[in-house]
Amino acid sequence: MNKFSSASESRLETLDERLQRIARIVVARYDCSVICGHRSDEDQDLAFFTGRSKLRAGQSKHNQFPALAVDLAPYYADESPRIPWDIDTPENRLRFTLFAGIVLGVAEAEGVSLRWGGDWDGDRKMNDQTFHDLPHFEIIDAG
Repeated sequence: MNKFSSASESRLETLDERLQRIARIVVARYDCSVICGHRSDEDQDLAFFTGRSKLRAGQSKHNQFPALAVDLAPYYADESPRIPWDIDTPENRLRFTLFAGIVLGVAEAEGVSLRWGGDWDGDRKMNDQTFHDLPHFEIIDAG
């Protein structure tokens, strides 16, 4: 069975318990990594200024504590497991999309509504997005 690395576990602890529960179920089924949980204001502004986020400090669900957003990335195995970061290739975009289906399915089964950074408006069409953040998942209803 897959399990998170110590770095992923440390990031996982910064998340809302619902996201922790979802991530633990997901990793048991599909090897993945927690890339980001809670994000400081400084890190959020860095993400904004480098184009990795559209939100400034204090505007992201990553900035809350515990965080209501998580960045999860799938691994794929070949000679050495790795994350398919180059999302401009159709193959890697497909990997992230299939992985998102797993995460969203687990969340639904757990009764948690998530928004995915590959389909911000939730209409199941990825080609109507102007900003793709494929590792990003956030709780829609914080209640």
